[in-house]
Amino acid sequence: MNILVVLIPVTLLVVIVAVWLFFWAVNHQQFDDLDSPAQLPLMDDPPEPAPPAETPQHDPTEPP
Repeated sequence: MNILVVLIPVTLLVVIVAVWLFFWAVNHQQFDDLDSPAQLPLMDDPPEPAPPAETPQHDPTEPP
């Protein structure tokens, strides 16, 4: 019976913290977009741009 003296306040503290965290998440827009994060791993990476073609540089000291 003495354990209830400890368990009830601890349980109330855990519930209060959970409710506070829920309202914090709602106020910080954590629940606004629930679909996009689930689809991000399925999306392809954008293609990487091709490296620029190297043009040979003409050395002005060499005869043509």
